[in-house]
Amino acid sequence: MAFLFASSPHTHNRRRTNEIMRDVILCCSLGILAQTLFFGVGTLIQIAIASATAVIAEAAVLKMRQRPLAVLRDNSALLTGVLIGICLPPLAPWWIAVIGAIFAIVIAKQIYGGIGQNLFNPAMVAYVVLLISFPVQMTTWQPPLSVMAEPSSVADALSVIFTGFNVDGYSAIQMQMGIDGTTMATPLDTLKTGFSTGFTRSELQQLPIFGAIAGLGWQWVNLGYLLGGLLMIRLRLIQWYIPAGMLGALGLVSLLVFIFNADSAGSPIFHLFSGATMLGAFFIATDPVSASTTVKGRLIYGALIGVLVYFIRAWGGFPDGVAFSVLLANMCVPLIDYYTRPRTYGHE
Repeated sequence: MAFLFASSPHTHNRRRTNEIMRDVILCCSLGILAQTLFFGVGTLIQIAIASATAVIAEAAVLKMRQRPLAVLRDNSALLTGVLIGICLPPLAPWWIAVIGAIFAIVIAKQIYGGIGQNLFNPAMVAYVVLLISFPVQMTTWQPPLSVMAEPSSVADALSVIFTGFNVDGYSAIQMQMGIDGTTMATPLDTLKTGFSTGFTRSELQQLPIFGAIAGLGWQWVNLGYLLGGLLMIRLRLIQWYIPAGMLGALGLVSLLVFIFNADSAGSPIFHLFSGATMLGAFFIATDPVSASTTVKGRLIYGALIGVLVYFIRAWGGFPDGVAFSVLLANMCVPLIDYYTRPRTYGHE
């Protein structure tokens, strides 16, 4: 009998790939639900557009490569589309989701050979390309529904996404206004801009965009992804090393800076429950293809992402930085794996 070898990554459970991908999507649902409740149904529309585009793009590439369409059943393209949709502003134009999904599947995944061959996380590659190419559309996040000046319905979300204006003629920028008539940015962006203009943390946290723990709405979104991530660990879909490394490093660095400069730095709790922290820790950084494969390497890989996230948030040109941090850490994976590979049995 021939002893067959297959390339990494390997999974040590009895689940099929399509089942794993399906379960990851289901675990995302808690965060998606919170995101929808606080920021409107635009989130679901973006997920639907990106997911459909990703599946169609994968089918087209498989057809051109003369590979069976049955490969689509692994649900990897569907998961990529879901992650892209989650990361997009709820009222972003429909073509943003289409371009992102096509780029993720065709360029970041299939051009390397398909599932298991990509060097970088496809969803994060697409997100970074969109953020650099279309900064206005990618940073037009609406405030939570409770503090929006103009109420948003399903019809409004569909109209803005596909035409640029809601049923009453307001644009996405106008719908970004808060109840006080001022344009509202995300909590991370507000904090970063406020510090640069001389405001203190206590002054900024009096703004309506901030909640009791972190940003209004964002704290519950992150809690939803945290619970979904813990469920994935419980189901053994992922291991705890990378999330623990990332969250531990982010919390530690933010705590050290906060201790020495509390008036000009966000608290550790704020950083852990703002932006894409929990989504990144459990659903992005743990991608088995582009992440480190050794135990020590996963801890280092996660810690590197956490440190980079804080550096970009505090001193970089973007308010969040999870996507950039993951891609930079992906570049370091071969080096990390080389220096953390386990000792061969019997080696002195």
